[in-house]
Amino acid sequence: MENSENNIIITLSKEFNLQKYQAENTIELIDSGNTIPFIARYRKEKTGSLSDEVLRDFFARLTYLRNLDERKEEIMHLISEQEVLTDEIRTAVEKATTISELDDIYRPFRPKRRTRASVAREKGLATLSKLIIEQKKDCNIEFEAEKYINKDKEINTIEDAISGAMDIIAEDVSNRADFRGYIRQKTINTGVLKSHSAKDEDSVYSLYYDFCEPIKKLANHRILAINRGEKEGYLTVKIEADEESLIDYIIKKLTPKQPSPSTKYVVMAVNDSYKRLIAPSISTEIRNILTEQAEDDSIKIFSKNLSGLLLQPPVKGKIVMGFDPGYRTGCKVAVVDETGKVLDTNVVYCTLPNHDTDKAMQIITDMINKNNVDIVSIGNGTASKESEIFISNVIKTLPKKVYYVMTNEAGASVYSASKLATEEFPQYDVSLRSAVSIARRVQDPLSELVKIDPKSIGVGQYQHDMNQKHLGEALGGVVENCVNSVGVDLNTASPSLLSYVAGINKTVSKNIVTYREENGKFSTRKELLKVPKLGQKSFEQCAGFLRITDGTNVLDNTSVHPESYKAAKGLLSYLGYTEDDVQKGNISDIKNKLSTENVPILAEKLGIGEITLNDIVDSLLKKGRDPREELEQPILRSDILSMDDLKPGMILTGTVRNVIDFGAFVDIGVHQDGLVHISEISDKYIKHPTEVLSVGDIVNVRVLDVDSKKKRISLSMKEV
Repeated sequence: MENSENNIIITLSKEFNLQKYQAENTIELIDSGNTIPFIARYRKEKTGSLSDEVLRDFFARLTYLRNLDERKEEIMHLISEQEVLTDEIRTAVEKATTISELDDIYRPFRPKRRTRASVAREKGLATLSKLIIEQKKDCNIEFEAEKYINKDKEINTIEDAISGAMDIIAEDVSNRADFRGYIRQKTINTGVLKSHSAKDEDSVYSLYYDFCEPIKKLANHRILAINRGEKEGYLTVKIEADEESLIDYIIKKLTPKQPSPSTKYVVMAVNDSYKRLIAPSISTEIRNILTEQAEDDSIKIFSKNLSGLLLQPPVKGKIVMGFDPGYRTGCKVAVVDETGKVLDTNVVYCTLPNHDTDKAMQIITDMINKNNVDIVSIGNGTASKESEIFISNVIKTLPKKVYYVMTNEAGASVYSASKLATEEFPQYDVSLRSAVSIARRVQDPLSELVKIDPKSIGVGQYQHDMNQKHLGEALGGVVENCVNSVGVDLNTASPSLLSYVAGINKTVSKNIVTYREENGKFSTRKELLKVPKLGQKSFEQCAGFLRITDGTNVLDNTSVHPESYKAAKGLLSYLGYTEDDVQKGNISDIKNKLSTENVPILAEKLGIGEITLNDIVDSLLKKGRDPREELEQPILRSDILSMDDLKPGMILTGTVRNVIDFGAFVDIGVHQDGLVHISEISDKYIKHPTEVLSVGDIVNVRVLDVDSKKKRISLSMKEV
């Protein structure tokens, strides 16, 4: 086992381009129960400053390699029990680098369902099959086959005996790991995937009604689209390879240069093996491989998009009106103050011709004036265009400057109907809770969006077709990274937000809020240790990510970890500062002072690493600051555009709403998002839009084309 772990360390070091100490320390930290955010932020000396993204990939790969080792032991045990484990098999198992390779090796020894070959073996035809495969020149197979005729066993003729023997050969050939490995790789490298229409009707899958593309060139979004089309009954799909050359490869491996009388039977068995057993099985395996790769890449894109959405800068200190559009049931309205507290709610009818628009305008005007609203946040779902026109007309009549912003409302309805929303707003119905959520998403996107299942936020592609467990784990990791990179106010955070802090689960997050309600605000981080079920290990993991803005210790409002407080205070004292200087922001020249020091020696004196020392300095300088504030603020609008206003060549500013394999969708304020195709994103060649764009980015775009009938807007970012 020790040797196995050493091999894993060597493999990980090579794959992630790490020094051995980095891999060893990272594994030790993971095995000791440390969270990824904690390791990434507070154990940089040990990992060599690996990012949380690399650490998560490292952890996933470590888990795979350990599972691979467990599978190797299991397979050797299972084969050994059958008393057929040879040195050759043992070596093959030990050298295997993937689960797929192991499955190929174990395939001949796996308990089998009843097959044509197993029936033939029961009839005693295994010896005849060996005679055929040996292909001795002096062996008369027909003469030998006659000896096996037995009417009780339903072997009535020589042909019956030879046919049964060939069934055994076909199955043995199909179970050969070397053949399967070669055919699988050759098919991936040179084969094609074809799809055809299964229904005589138009659909969104019409692009794939007569589709053929080399497997090596298949784009991930095409694989997922074809899978869905097949699942919904619109497509038939198959993988084709150079059947003749693949069969010829097996024949050459199994037959002598000078054919014998029995070679013809081997050739027939190989043809049957490939067409009946190998090709369908390999085709299924390749489809699974393609799907897994496409899902993995799509999960990565979804994760990047989700991160961009969660880390959009908050609009602080503003009173916001949330406007949830609707038709028949009206538009739900909620006003929240600067802290997110609900001040006012209502329902107005303004989106249909038979609605009383004048009355609705008066209600909204009164609500804006009464509550001193600064921004109207309009959900971008059904009836959002009509709502946008309505709000634009309202704010034109107001004496004060009020802006509106179009807000992605994905998941708002899921949240509003959840148990969490019911507990938070028992006095409001589902629709009004949604309006509150739309308002709060502008004030603090992260705090509001963590209340929603990440899969419901809608910034991916084909997310409902993916492995939901893998998707959920990946997206949960993204939310965790975002929450911990921003930091959480211990005295205002909701249980939902706290539950994503490193080391805190849902039970402990509720206990923190309960403790806060019963005992008042936390004055120090150490007080967390009084919270039920929050022990020393949890405290170590979470403390650095929690902030206390007006506590008794100024370091509690920084990302300095309590374990480094002594060092931080020592550093301040050494450089001639006090904690009061940190509180008042009078340490702006700390880096200049540090530049005159021998940092490695100073770090050693303070009992910390050089990286930690620099992190402490950065944390002290950023006391109480939100890292999201450095990003571009969302676009606030006061007037409206329609698709009819758009003309090719117009330059507009928009917000990236979603990034996918073939481009990015950008909100330019006309209800319909425009598409910037990957070929129009950059003057330089890019493999994927995520190399340049993230959800939430503010970009300038040029209108290329507008198709009002199909509601399509083509945009370009080139030369803008």
